[in-house]
Amino acid sequence: MPELSRAGVVMWLNDHGVTILIIVAVGAFLWLAMNKFLPPIVRRTVSLSKYKESKEGMEKRTNTLLYVFKGVGRVFIIIVGTTMILSELGVPIAPVLAGFGIAGIALGFGAQYLIRDLIAGIFIIMENQYRVGDVARVADVTGLVEEVHLRKTVLRDLDGIVHHVPNGEIRVASNFTRHFARVNLDVSVSYGTDLEHAMEVINRVGQELAEDEEWRKVIKTPPQAVRVNNLGDSGIDIKIVGEVKPMQQWAVMGQLRLRLKKAFDAEGIEIPWPHTKVYFGNPMPGAGKSDRLPPES
Repeated sequence: MPELSRAGVVMWLNDHGVTILIIVAVGAFLWLAMNKFLPPIVRRTVSLSKYKESKEGMEKRTNTLLYVFKGVGRVFIIIVGTTMILSELGVPIAPVLAGFGIAGIALGFGAQYLIRDLIAGIFIIMENQYRVGDVARVADVTGLVEEVHLRKTVLRDLDGIVHHVPNGEIRVASNFTRHFARVNLDVSVSYGTDLEHAMEVINRVGQELAEDEEWRKVIKTPPQAVRVNNLGDSGIDIKIVGEVKPMQQWAVMGQLRLRLKKAFDAEGIEIPWPHTKVYFGNPMPGAGKSDRLPPES
C-alpha cells in the first residue's frame, strides 16, 4: 500500500507537479520582467509627453505610474496564476466563476461606487492631476500624497494623520506643487511708516534672499512688494509675491519673515499690533471744546 501511495504521488507529480512549477516560474518571470522593463518604458513615455515638466515633476509622474501599473500587474499575475493552478489541481473553475457572477449581480448596487472610484482614478492618473510626493487638497483634505491607487488616494496631513479618500468623492483637486509655487504673504506696517521706504526694504531683503547661496537654487523670482493690499484696523498690509520651486514656498516664506523682522528693526519700521487708548475725562488730541467728555458727577 505504501508502495502504491508513493507511486501515485510520483505519477501525480509527473502529470501535474511539473505544470504547476512551470506556472509558478512563468509568474515569477513575468514579475521580474515587469520590474526590469517597465520603469525605463514609463520613463521614456513620460519624457516624450507633450506636457513639459521639471525633472522633479517627471520623477513624481514616473513613480506614480509605476506604482499603479505594478499594482495592476501584480493582481493580474496572481489571479491568472491562481486560476491556472486550481484548474491543474482539478478544482472546477466554472462553478466558482458562476458563483462570483451571481454574487456580482447581488452586489451590483454596491459595486457602482467601486466602479465610480475606478473611473475617477483612471482620469486622475491620465490627466496627471497630482502625483505621489505632491502636496494637494482633495475632498477638503490637504496633505502630502503618499499613494495613488485606481480606487483611492492616500494623503498625510501636517499632524501626521493619514487620510484615505475614495477617488469618486473627489470633485475638485488642488495641487500646491505643480510646475512652480508662489510666495504670497502680507506684511503689516504701522500707519506712521513711510510706505515707499518700507517697500524698498522689502524688495532689498527679497533680492538678498534670492542671491543667498543657500536659497538661490529654489527661488525662481525674488519676493517683491507689489502693492498696498489693505488698510487694516492696526496697520497697513503690503502684498509680497515671488515664485519658487514646488514645495519650497513654506520654507522661503519662513526665512523671508525672519529677515524682514531683522531688517525692520534695523530700519525703525514698526510692525503693528492692536493698540487701545483710554481717556479719563480729558480732551482727545485735536478735539474741539464740543468734543470734550463731560466730567464725572
